[in-house]
Amino acid sequence: MNVIVIIPAAGLGTRMAAASGARVVPAASKQFTELDGAPILIHTLRKFAASPQVREIYLALRPPEAAAFQARLTEEKLGKPVRVVEGGEHRQESVANALAAVKAAADDIVLVHDAVRPFVDEEIIASVIAAAARHGAAIAGMPASDTIKQVERTAEGAVIRATLPRAQIVMAQTPQGFRYELLKKAFAEATADGFTGTDEASLVERSGHEVVVVMGSARNIKITTPWDLELAEFFMEQEKRVISR
Repeated sequence: MNVIVIIPAAGLGTRMAAASGARVVPAASKQFTELDGAPILIHTLRKFAASPQVREIYLALRPPEAAAFQARLTEEKLGKPVRVVEGGEHRQESVANALAAVKAAADDIVLVHDAVRPFVDEEIIASVIAAAARHGAAIAGMPASDTIKQVERTAEGAVIRATLPRAQIVMAQTPQGFRYELLKKAFAEATADGFTGTDEASLVERSGHEVVVVMGSARNIKITTPWDLELAEFFMEQEKRVISR
């Protein structure tokens, strides 16, 4: 069984706009914002390149950024093949482009991971791979710690319509892992029907296959705002201390 990783990294990251008085001015795309001297995307790639189960990585980038980043990849020497494909306007299109380039057997595992979740660890990666191999589809997730309200948007603002039981709520993370044939089928059906999902799991759910959840981590944050970046810098300092011991 081979494991292939797809990292969609074609987003513009509009929420990562420099806040007034912010100490760090982000790059045009959040995945290229520097963290401890390297783009966030490089930190993410390092985690998957270090996984002994991962065979290769597919990286979806916008054409204007692909050429420049290719040089950075060569300099990095990750030790695993990283194949750059053209990214799309939306995440789903980027992942579809990467899937079209993937050569895999039906039971191979495809992981899809956010470009700006650089603190995923080997335990989470291995857990998602094992669960996807066993059940066909799995994601990392965390139990909700806050009370969740279902609202209706009105001209006066949001109005609460229901309180959802926290025991039934999971905050989805990545990686999300699937058997290759299952993910291909879900994407083909979504394309045929003109359906756009919020993540890969939503497409697989729609295709009629159950998706299991394995435990993620509170550290496995998605860096989307300057405040996330500050937390990421704190986590990075912690990682460096652990390595130096």
